[in-house]
Formats: sequence, C-alpha cells, structure tokens
Amino acid sequence: MTSGRKPVLVRLDPAVHDALARWANDEFRSLNAHIDMLLRRALTDAGRMPKGAAPIPKRGRPRIPITEEDDDRDSVTPSP
Repeated sequence: MTSGRKPVLVRLDPAVHDALARWANDEFRSLNAHIDMLLRRALTDAGRMPKGAAPIPKRGRPRIPITEEDDDRDSVTPSP
C-alpha cells in the first residue's frame, strides 16, 4: 500500500454503523474519514496520540495554484 495507511476491518453493530454514517454525512465526510477523525480525537483527549502520527489528509480536491497570469487577468477592468 503506497499511502502508508493501514486497512482495518472493524465489526460494528448495524445501528452504530448507521449512526456513524449519518453523522459522517452531516459533516460531509466519508465514513472512513469520520472514524479516523473520531479515533484521533479520542487518542488526543486521552493523551495517547503518537508524536509521529501523520496528519489527517486534507479534504476535497487539491487547490489549483494561482499563477501571475491569472492574477493579472483578475485585475483588468473590462472596457465599456
């Protein structure tokens, strides 16, 4: 696996799974990302978060860098 993330199989009560899925959906996260966030929060709250843990990957698509050409185009006022 190239991303450095470990796949884990978790068996959940169907009602717990449904509640987590709804909660993740309410916050526009995948179920996997939401469980990862909750586990990290629990580790941090308990003072057990490893110092070498990678940060949570950023959500959404990568931003397109703005070039000088794009900046110039935005600053030009249209002529009448």
